[in-house]
Amino acid sequence: MSLQLSPQAHVNLKRPSATYAKNISLIASAICAIFVSAAASAVQVPPSEQLVLRDIQKQISAERLKQDVTKLVSFGTRHTLSETKSDSRGIGAARRWIKAEFEKISAECGGCLEVVYQKRTFSGETRIPNPTEVVNVLAIQRGQTDPNRYIVMSGDIDSRVSDPLDFTSDSPGANDNATGVAGAIEAARVLSQYKFDGTIVYAALSGEEQGLFGGKIMADIAKQENWRVEAVINNDMIGNITGINGVINNTTARVFSEGVRVVETPEEARLRRFTGGEVDSPSRNVARYIDKIADDYIPNLDVMMVYRLDRFRRGGHHRPFNEVGFPAVRIMETNEHYDRQHQDLRTENGREYGDVLAGVDFDFNAKLTSLNAVILASMAWAPAPPANVKIKGAVQPSTTLSWEKPIGKMADNLAGYRIHWRLTTEPTWTKSQYVGDVSEFTLENIVIDNYFFGVSSVAKDGFESPVVFPGPAGSFGGYN
Repeated sequence: MSLQLSPQAHVNLKRPSATYAKNISLIASAICAIFVSAAASAVQVPPSEQLVLRDIQKQISAERLKQDVTKLVSFGTRHTLSETKSDSRGIGAARRWIKAEFEKISAECGGCLEVVYQKRTFSGETRIPNPTEVVNVLAIQRGQTDPNRYIVMSGDIDSRVSDPLDFTSDSPGANDNATGVAGAIEAARVLSQYKFDGTIVYAALSGEEQGLFGGKIMADIAKQENWRVEAVINNDMIGNITGINGVINNTTARVFSEGVRVVETPEEARLRRFTGGEVDSPSRNVARYIDKIADDYIPNLDVMMVYRLDRFRRGGHHRPFNEVGFPAVRIMETNEHYDRQHQDLRTENGREYGDVLAGVDFDFNAKLTSLNAVILASMAWAPAPPANVKIKGAVQPSTTLSWEKPIGKMADNLAGYRIHWRLTTEPTWTKSQYVGDVSEFTLENIVIDNYFFGVSSVAKDGFESPVVFPGPAGSFGGYN
């Protein structure tokens, strides 16, 4: 059967009657109302731009860093085995001065910092043959709602010359690593003006040049006391812009991070072989977090993520934290000058050797210190990273992620979660969707085989945690 329209009917279709037009108008109004209602009930995305982070970045002072590095250099040597009784020379005088600076900062913020020593005596080591007390100086700024979650900025107190056992010769250690310690002190000066959800630790570690002993002390204590360490940001040489390769560059920095957790079990390795995670350890996702912070908040700085634990066959003070399972990375200059590292002070054939003040660019030192300060603030204001992140979606046209949510005060500032994904060949997270305050979400028509996925926590005021890759390969731990 076919429908025949009269000529008049054709006219009516082209020129609707008043009643027909009114009905169309009512339908359109109803549709608009539905969309308005849907918009009102849609997931509200917290703001991403954080003006307070820009304020923090601007407060870091190159002049104050210069004063502190100069003071540290004035102790002559800070060798781990050096003088400890003198008030003007040796590592003992240096660490007492650092402690006094942290205490001064704490007094100015009403006692907001707990300033403590961590100590242990070592002997019988290749570079510590006789009993020697290794002492760290820590300033701890307790979090308001999640105090057992720790974000650490560290630098190394000690210095050395060509012979690692020479503890009497002058060893200025201006760039390596007075710049890192001065950075931790300056970050404490600025961030002590604020209150945070998580705990921030400003750490001056000792014994690095003799075998990473200060880091071992701190990592062991953190493990024993059940700290929930979200990130350790180790700063080792953050003031040199002139490389031995002839390059002068004050616009880039390197971040080193391990790809596979050293504490991975054989069963976890087997799971990773089939699900991925070789480039998604928590340390690697802290490095990605740093890269994004630099892009968003640090003017004229590009972070080079290096997919390696440290420089080739070399080590740093983040490693002891990795070795007990904590996320930890190293930030440093891009172009090193080897004549200015671990060298006796001398001039040979017109070539100057030694780690002296003249080799430090304090504007660059301030730039990398500001990067640290903004990272610490952003992480400490964000909620804890999601725990027990899981993923499923094999032989399906969609991907489902699930996770555990915190409870109690830890969730006070939690708005919800963001799911991230990227092509398996991409170095950083390129796509994301805010999904609200849920513990499971399905990405429709996104095939699990083709991407890597992760989840981050988002605060009500927009601060965001590092991304957590599903499974043990990417876990930042639970909510102990």
